[in-house]
Amino acid sequence: MKKLNTCRRSLQFGMVILCLLLWFSCLPKKVIFSTSAPRCLYGKPYKISNQWYYPMTYVEFFEQKGIASWYGKQFHGRKTSNGEVYNMYDVSAAHKTLPLGTIVRVYNLENKKSLVVRINDRGPFIRGRIIDLSYGAARRLGIVNQGTARVYLKTISIPPPPKRIQTVLAEISNGSCFQIQVGAFGNRLNAESLCNRLKPLYNDSHILQTKDGTKTFYRVMIGNCMPQQKAVYVEQQLDRHGFQDAFIVAQN
Repeated sequence: MKKLNTCRRSLQFGMVILCLLLWFSCLPKKVIFSTSAPRCLYGKPYKISNQWYYPMTYVEFFEQKGIASWYGKQFHGRKTSNGEVYNMYDVSAAHKTLPLGTIVRVYNLENKKSLVVRINDRGPFIRGRIIDLSYGAARRLGIVNQGTARVYLKTISIPPPPKRIQTVLAEISNGSCFQIQVGAFGNRLNAESLCNRLKPLYNDSHILQTKDGTKTFYRVMIGNCMPQQKAVYVEQQLDRHGFQDAFIVAQN
């Protein structure tokens, strides 16, 4: 009798385990997807993980030094930020703020290789990285195995600006010198914080220290001896990017 009871308990326990396994198998599976590329209009700010990014509407020249990474199979076949279908074997790249369509030359500072790539996507969204290369580009630059590399990049071809900006650029002439003041602070750390926010968008951002009586002010400025019409354009661009307090000042 004791053996029979033991067998019954074992059978009941086994049935309970089987039922639990069947129940868990019916639960919906959690699927984790890689982050898709943001849908970006030309020059429109976008937000990734509570961080705002401000694409450049137009840039005459741009250079940058930092860490490059690459992305491949998990994005292969998906649409990039400019609407193209990402092909990991093509030569292309993602950048957070350069105008889509910009051509840059990327120099691998670790093995001296270089490659010309076209920016057609947004990223990388990992702190410290400045450009995300396609698998094809990364293979040619020799960084696939290690995953990242120190690089230097500079623009060599920039897509034409929209017609409204072309009109403004056509009106630029050699006149008086102007700058844009974006903010003024009594605390230098606050000025540096704003300047660092502006640097990816306006690489000629800088801090100008001035005195008003006994008080010292740290003014965050953009540009150096810009013609008036160009200063007007930059002020309008700043307004679109959320810096409504920016204004033009004459440069002494």
